Amino acid sequence: MDVTFIYMMVFLKLPIVALLWLVWWAVRATPETEEEPKDDGGSKRPRHPRPTRPRRPRRGPHGDPVLPPPPRVRTVLVRGRRIPS
Repeated sequence: MDVTFIYMMVFLKLPIVALLWLVWWAVRATPETEEEPKDDGGSKRPRHPRPTRPRRPRRGPHGDPVLPPPPRVRTVLVRGRRIPS
């Protein structure tokens, strides 16, 4: 027999056995019950309501198309000055 075969058949099965044991242990464990605290420690004031966002503008009774975007403003390219020699 080859050492590689023994390694593959024995040592690589150990993680599988550990996983099966862990699952078996988790299934058999009893759930822990916590006592409910009498006071949660937080403030009793109500939370602030979220601000409402503005509505989209209405486009008329028959669903007019969306307005075109505003015209673009092109920036002027500044060319460097020539320094007189």
